[in-house]
Amino acid sequence: MQVAIIGGGWAGLAAAVTLAEQHIPVTLFESAAQLGGRARRVEINGLALDNGQHIFLGVYRETLRLLAQVGVVIRDACYASPLTLQVEPEFYLRAARLPAPWHLAAGLLRSRGISLRDKFSAVRFLSALKHAQFTVAPDLTVAALLAKHRQSTALNDYLWHPLCLAALNTPPQSAAAQVFVNVLRDAFFGVRDDSRLLLPRVDLGRLFPDAAARYLHAHIGTLCLNQRIQRIEVAAEGFMLHHAQDAESFSHVICAVPAHRVANLLGHLAPLHAAIAQINALRYQPIYTVYLQYDATVRLRFPMLGLTQTLSQWVFDRGALTNQPGLMAVVISAEGAHEKLSHAELASIVAKELQGKLGLVGPPHWTQVIAEKRATFACTPNLARPNNQTPLPGLWLAGDYTASAYPATLEAAVRSGIDSARRVLSASAT
Repeated sequence: MQVAIIGGGWAGLAAAVTLAEQHIPVTLFESAAQLGGRARRVEINGLALDNGQHIFLGVYRETLRLLAQVGVVIRDACYASPLTLQVEPEFYLRAARLPAPWHLAAGLLRSRGISLRDKFSAVRFLSALKHAQFTVAPDLTVAALLAKHRQSTALNDYLWHPLCLAALNTPPQSAAAQVFVNVLRDAFFGVRDDSRLLLPRVDLGRLFPDAAARYLHAHIGTLCLNQRIQRIEVAAEGFMLHHAQDAESFSHVICAVPAHRVANLLGHLAPLHAAIAQINALRYQPIYTVYLQYDATVRLRFPMLGLTQTLSQWVFDRGALTNQPGLMAVVISAEGAHEKLSHAELASIVAKELQGKLGLVGPPHWTQVIAEKRATFACTPNLARPNNQTPLPGLWLAGDYTASAYPATLEAAVRSGIDSARRVLSASAT
């Protein structure tokens, strides 16, 4: 058996590591010069930064397991904290040391910045979701769900809307309520540590792609960077992959390229036309990350703070997290007015917001805006997503866009890659 994986993002790497663990020869093709896809290291002003700031939760079990498998020590690589949400100017919630879901209920009741009535309203909302077995109407949006349960403006501004944007990267007015409920269920109603915050202390390249590459080199794995697969053909005993240098044959293929590239690569294969149609129907949402370098003495009260009534949504203190003193990373999820601004205009507005909301004196020494225009698919109600297994025997899809109960997160990407790899192993055993 010879397996080809096309795409070196987290889904492709998860598939490669899973196969290599079982001593299956695997060749991974990546068109870029580095691994990681939409969660990778970038070098700016001599600093190792990320193309987007990411957070992890304890419920990301497959991601955490995979990190440990490739030799990453989680306690060294991530800043760990009980669920803590601090949203300026006044909201503060910290989960209690109680079993789930009481840890969140107690945290809500002890929270600051919302009324006692709002606290009980939020608890009743979560209780109602559990009573309904975490199932809502498939065509319901997050905004409609919150309105149905009479969640106040304060609760929406401080709690539910920030969680929706962070998890689904889709505005609440158009985000799928069922997927949002799935996230709430798994993060808050399993065990207490499922809601634990894990903030990377290292750049995303060091967190997984670099370690995965070392793992593959030590096992039966071949990495081909700067190698774009131009065409795939069905062959007598598998597939023929064409690239600039040559053509190579493989018994099985896992296609782990971004969703918007799948049609160009596989669109000529008739058995995949239905899956391609689903992929082509996806719409995308951006994520902007604004880096601002202040004096080394500038720090936040907590490594991650939320903002309301601003373009800025979350602010991360890279000094506290990655030992880059004075560097702030501001995240703006989903579509909005910021997309119409130049990068210089956006950075200027963000700096003013940080000064007004957090008291950070400016201007910053330098700024950098990184815009991922297709960061995730728009997670809308009744969205049809393709399965990992395709109608073409020996060919699988992997990526955060494939069918699952989750939105487009790194955990979804990793699970998709692992699932595709396990299906390859099952197919080879028959």
